[in-house]
Amino acid sequence: MDYSKSKKYDTPELRAKIMGPNPVKLAEELLQDHQIPAGARVLDLGSGMGLTSVFLVKEYGFHVVAADLWSEPEENRKFFAEMGLAPTQIEAVKADACALPFGPETFDAVVSVDSYNYFGRDAAYLDRHLLPVVKPGGLIYIAIPGMMHDCHADLPPELLLSWTPDQLDYMHDPAYWHGMVSQSAAEVLEVSEMQSNEEVWADWLACENEYAVNDRKSMNAGAGKWLNFIRIVLRKP
Repeated sequence: MDYSKSKKYDTPELRAKIMGPNPVKLAEELLQDHQIPAGARVLDLGSGMGLTSVFLVKEYGFHVVAADLWSEPEENRKFFAEMGLAPTQIEAVKADACALPFGPETFDAVVSVDSYNYFGRDAAYLDRHLLPVVKPGGLIYIAIPGMMHDCHADLPPELLLSWTPDQLDYMHDPAYWHGMVSQSAAEVLEVSEMQSNEEVWADWLACENEYAVNDRKSMNAGAGKWLNFIRIVLRKP
């Protein structure tokens, strides 16, 4: 991919805010040929330190609610202001994905990058927690780390250099995810492997974040050949 939009966010200051393989590049690929209208109210679910949220506002013209359990809204609000965004364009909310503090049919769309695999591995999740806050006809775009083929019964040793079997259980292949989301009321538009893998991992591994340093052990041993990123696109009926 060219990543023409993401290149604008490739600075040391913004790289310091990524919490895994480059989420901005993942978001750009995820939203290729997207059908969310400009001005839509969009939930950035699992927004981390707000980098993807800024990207969604600046590059796509969405009104974004940045919802995350582990980041502090006040810090994100300060970051949003530094990026020249007003509270009318972007909001920061501390929220558990399984207890979303929003009313019914609040959002035109949802975008979730590198987080859905932590809470979405429950067949009831979509119907119980996420679809209720989306308007009828609303779209859900998800990008998550996965596996080329599920190998949990015989994990390659290179994967275990950085991650435990329990941590690797957050990663599954496209067939697993298609089966999971198909159990909901949502219309499944796409579950496919993304192009982004080597490049987004390289950006992350170049960071001095302690988690990135730990991930280098597996990735330098060739674990990337087992891994991918998965694009999921759903529509609420």
